[in-house]
Amino acid sequence: MSVLKWEPYVSVDTMDELIALAYAMEQEAASGYSELSSRMRKEGRTDLAGVFDRLAAEERQHIDNVTHWSHQVSGKQPEQSRISWQLSDVFDDEGAGTIAPELLNGYRAFSMAVRNEERAFVFWTYMAARAPTNELREAAETMAREELGHVATLRRERRLAFHKQRTASRRTAFAWDEMELRLSEQLEVAAARGTAAEGTRLRELARQARMRADSLARSPLGHSPLLQNTPSAGSLGMAALCELLLDCYLDFGERLPTESERNRAQKFAAATVHCLSAIR
Repeated sequence: MSVLKWEPYVSVDTMDELIALAYAMEQEAASGYSELSSRMRKEGRTDLAGVFDRLAAEERQHIDNVTHWSHQVSGKQPEQSRISWQLSDVFDDEGAGTIAPELLNGYRAFSMAVRNEERAFVFWTYMAARAPTNELREAAETMAREELGHVATLRRERRLAFHKQRTASRRTAFAWDEMELRLSEQLEVAAARGTAAEGTRLRELARQARMRADSLARSPLGHSPLLQNTPSAGSLGMAALCELLLDCYLDFGERLPTESERNRAQKFAAATVHCLSAIR
């Protein structure tokens, strides 16, 4: 179960505040998914824009449900002014707003949504445990059950997305040196288009990528699970390919069996961070 980035030691004191809090959380999630949808559409990823549209629509339905609940309880709309303390972010896009869109897929999007709903469930269980009255405890428990239902729905969607990707994927292995050589080629092309200073910097990064390619051709790092169902290197743009390599090197830097192998992967990761910074 996903954990919160903070622990809510405070509690709510009235039903109006609890409902306003629920409304604010659902609004934050709906806005977050809508922003991701807009970004994916601008980047030409209409498939992912559709996924985030669905998630945003689901959150808007939750907003409507909370609004209906508020009218039943108090006869009025939820009021944000009722929240007496600062609501820290429960929604987290986990980098989807900045990562290269080529590295996103339906499975990753639904996984992020699952973890957000899990965090919301944990939040409401904290609220229930700290509720000062039975009425507020029962209301917080109701919200927790709602979030758990959302978790179950999204986990089903995630499984479907996983099986869809696995069926579509036909690759079983990656040639690390080819990925670095592809990055080197892209850097050389970018160098030819840039200013003199940019060209010098990018050509040096291309040379470093070729050196890593040579090292990997002689001694591959192995297979990374992060590469499963990832687009082929030839279809990735320069930033996306660099991000993918960085993620894999960081992964290897934590889990390879020997210290020398981990150090090698970490050295490659550090160089790739500088490369990604220059590209961006």
